[in-house]
Amino acid sequence: MSANPGFQISLDVKGRSCLVLGGDDEAAEKTQRLLDAGAKVTVISPTLNDALRKLTSTAKVLHRGRLFRAADVEGVVLVINTLRDNPDFSKSLYELAKQERFLLCSTDQPEVSTVMMPAVVSRGYLRLAISTSGVAPALASRLRQDFEQLFDEEFQAFVAWLATIRNETREAEPDAERRRAQLQEAVNGFRLTAGIEYPKVWQEERAKQQR
Repeated sequence: MSANPGFQISLDVKGRSCLVLGGDDEAAEKTQRLLDAGAKVTVISPTLNDALRKLTSTAKVLHRGRLFRAADVEGVVLVINTLRDNPDFSKSLYELAKQERFLLCSTDQPEVSTVMMPAVVSRGYLRLAISTSGVAPALASRLRQDFEQLFDEEFQAFVAWLATIRNETREAEPDAERRRAQLQEAVNGFRLTAGIEYPKVWQEERAKQQR
């Protein structure tokens, strides 16, 4: 499979209908991400895990306890398919997406997806998307975990403070250039420093390559 870096954008799904196919932990995680973005979410699956059952019991999510039907995509902007064990279904869903022009993300199946979901670090206002162009999802997941530890509660408070400064500056300073200068001054001195530790198997492989 050739790598596809894609074109990174942020999709506004607030108030828009989205589908999640599947009822496991991954489906629950994708559902929660959509809810956090303000989407109207329908989960289609004969069975649900505990997390999804709690969401449906509070009416935050609509549940259809059956298999997917083509008519389910009517009025839908995005479908997230977490079902990996049925390649034929994923292919037919991909053809339907092209025909009906909705966005489709099939988990770990970029060849039958029209969009890819990067790993996302979420801290307050921060959204940091991490993609390995579909070639190393395990690495993207690990990077997400490490960044979540790096961007702590103080960083979250710092970004919230910057948001306050921006709002106050927009109200108090009519000149755009002066506003930009004041906002730039607020972030001057901020630096991100980090190191990388590579696994032993890669260090051994790298040593072979350099001989």
